Amino acid sequence: MSATIKVKLVRSKIGCTPKQRKTLAAMGLRSIRQVKELPNTSAVQGMVEKVKHLVEVEAS
Repeated sequence: MSATIKVKLVRSKIGCTPKQRKTLAAMGLRSIRQVKELPNTSAVQGMVEKVKHLVEVEAS
C-alpha cells in the first residue's frame, strides 16, 4: 500500500453541498486542476469517497 495518494480536483465545486465544499477545503483543494499529495489513511479515503465525483485519485 502506498504511503501517499495524489488527489486532483477535476470538476467545479459550484452546485455542491456545503458539506462537500468543506470536505474539499479540508483536503486543501481550492481550484480546478489543483493537485495535493495526502497521506493514505482511512480518514482521507473517506473524504475522497464523499467527493469522488469531483476528484481523480492516483497512487504515488
